[in-house]
Amino acid sequence: MTERLQKARTYEREEEVKIPKDTRPVFHVTPRVGWQNDPNGFSIYQGEYHLFYQYNPYDTHWGPMYWGHYKTKDFIRWEPCPCAMAPDTPYDCDGGCFSGTALEYEGKHVLMYTGVADKVQEDGTTLSLQNQCIAVGDGTDYEKVAHNPVITGEMLPEGTSVVDFRDPKIWKDGDRFLVLAATRDKNGSGQLALFSSDDLEQWKFEKMLMSSEGKYGDIWECPDFFELDGKQVLILSPIFSNAKGLEIHNGHNCLYFVGDFDREKLEYTHDEGSQIDYGMDFYAPQTVESSDGRRILIGWVQNWSNYMVPEEMKWAGMMTIPRELTLCGGKLIQRPVRELERYRKNRIDWEGIVDTFGGEIQPAGLSGRCIDMTVKLEGEDYESFTIWVACNEEYRTALTYDRKKGIFTTDRSCSGMGKDMLCNRSMYVEAPENRLDIRILMDRFSVEIFVLGGAKAMTSLIFTPLCAEEIRFSCEGEVQIFVEKYNIVI
Repeated sequence: MTERLQKARTYEREEEVKIPKDTRPVFHVTPRVGWQNDPNGFSIYQGEYHLFYQYNPYDTHWGPMYWGHYKTKDFIRWEPCPCAMAPDTPYDCDGGCFSGTALEYEGKHVLMYTGVADKVQEDGTTLSLQNQCIAVGDGTDYEKVAHNPVITGEMLPEGTSVVDFRDPKIWKDGDRFLVLAATRDKNGSGQLALFSSDDLEQWKFEKMLMSSEGKYGDIWECPDFFELDGKQVLILSPIFSNAKGLEIHNGHNCLYFVGDFDREKLEYTHDEGSQIDYGMDFYAPQTVESSDGRRILIGWVQNWSNYMVPEEMKWAGMMTIPRELTLCGGKLIQRPVRELERYRKNRIDWEGIVDTFGGEIQPAGLSGRCIDMTVKLEGEDYESFTIWVACNEEYRTALTYDRKKGIFTTDRSCSGMGKDMLCNRSMYVEAPENRLDIRILMDRFSVEIFVLGGAKAMTSLIFTPLCAEEIRFSCEGEVQIFVEKYNIVI
């Protein structure tokens, strides 16, 4: 173990215990201390699920990247593990150990990541090179292989970016290994480079599997590629996107494509890209296949352009609830993992009429900041309906469905942000037969919304003081509602 890795492990162990538990979410992954961004290496190893993450233990802002580490058996209770990797070699010592993926092979846990190191050019300028590297371990300790980096920018076609060349997705395909890595073409447009290997040591470039041609952002990040319900799904996180209605917003997006993969010709045909999560804080998701065959997704609850963590906090960044993925009519369905139901307590049911004349309604017992609540709407005699969460006389966050326009909006303008930044985002939602189900997960500082049985999702941060825990309803018109609410107790 290098001195830099040992130092990080000692620091996180000593500093983690100083952070009060009531300042963290209850059932979402946060860094042991410091900064967290992209989930990495989401995988199963020796019967347990391992989740790594981009990590700066020494600050609540991005810095030279380490790999933090948790593991779980049920996706809800997470056990902290020692920091897995530090930027401590010549090929990753500058920018750090960037994002990547993992798999189990021959009893070992194989991590593949992007190493970032500076190279001084002949003209005196410095180029930050990104290359793909491997570390192998036993679930706790990992050793970077001697022949790193195993995939370099020199293997790419001429004109391809070696600076934006990162985030390898590795998987086993029969007798070979395949890797997808994001890069840019000579025009600066995102594309995916495909590589193959028989032994994890010698790699060759196969082809560009997919190119944006300027359609889906300028830079692609964090690809994932997997089979789901007989189709091949590709997940991408494009940046520098231009808005297209409510489907694609400006900046950082997370898109999925559904198609077919010809394993012999290495060709991928696919439909148009669609948004995974329409919220203000969702990025860089990864998936794993569970031991019972489910495809489970987890993402980073944050937005690069809207850093809003209170300065007094000693941690920054959290992950979403792990979500089960299925396909229906070629569209992605997301639902919180079923294991969460084991931790639901204190059920409260309420039904009634909410109308214009009644003003805001606060049903008895409907409160909390660590909840799983489903609200069902029935009726056609209303213009819009709002659920107010994290609410008191000073603070509130609005979840509004405009039935006439078919638009659902999260608005955190009054959530106590104290900063001038993005406060609302919307998505199209069409309620069939004038019925709509809205499932809301809150875990102190996050709101995850799933509508129409998981056909649409929306995730946002709210750092509202925890004293604001009321839940209220209001309506323009009249609607019948049915509420089923649980506390989540870990």
